[in-house]
Amino acid sequence: MLTVHHLNNSRSQRVLWLLEELGLPYEIVHYQRDAKTMLAPPELRRVHPLGKSPVVTTEDGLVLAESGAIVETLIERHGQGRFVPPAGSADALRYRYWLHYAEGSAMPPLLLKLIFDKIEQAPMPFFIRPIARGIAGKAKAGFVTPNIRAHLDFMEGELGKGEWFAGAEFSGADIQMSFPVEAARARGGLDDSRPRLMAWLARIHARPAYQWALARGGPYGLLS
Repeated sequence: MLTVHHLNNSRSQRVLWLLEELGLPYEIVHYQRDAKTMLAPPELRRVHPLGKSPVVTTEDGLVLAESGAIVETLIERHGQGRFVPPAGSADALRYRYWLHYAEGSAMPPLLLKLIFDKIEQAPMPFFIRPIARGIAGKAKAGFVTPNIRAHLDFMEGELGKGEWFAGAEFSGADIQMSFPVEAARARGGLDDSRPRLMAWLARIHARPAYQWALARGGPYGLLS
């Protein structure tokens, strides 16, 4: 049986979703973030040296890390042609693009916003606070926020070409893209001004497999 090393409020939620879509049996080993640092516990390093989630242990003992690699591998092994466009098609190229775009392009500015938000909110000596908050505010206004807006505009426009990220059919690209789009909804300014992205979120949240994954994975902070 597949084992998912699942960290709360993390990218591993979309791996649970994929497994539910594939109809595969799996077990979950739960890990909780440190309440102060929000980092993964050291126990995850026993599974993978980086101590990150998601990590999946396959039936034959292979340890898989990195969300995109996990999505690709599980669909190749168990999809039986589902959740991936036909090889050689234009949609197959889009599929590959979005698998890489999710973490390579969409997530970095969202992560920077999270870091600078925490700097602005962190307790610190009063004489340092204006300097630290001023630097964080300028970084967000001059670089981070414009980049997030550009990415959201790009995604909104691309969804005008099809109902799903890789074309007319739901695919693993939509599962991979769920985390950055949900992160943008939670803390990146995504709202009703981008109706295609909001409609796409509504569609993925309505999928039974998505709901089953939430029930098994536990509370998911990006939806709160």
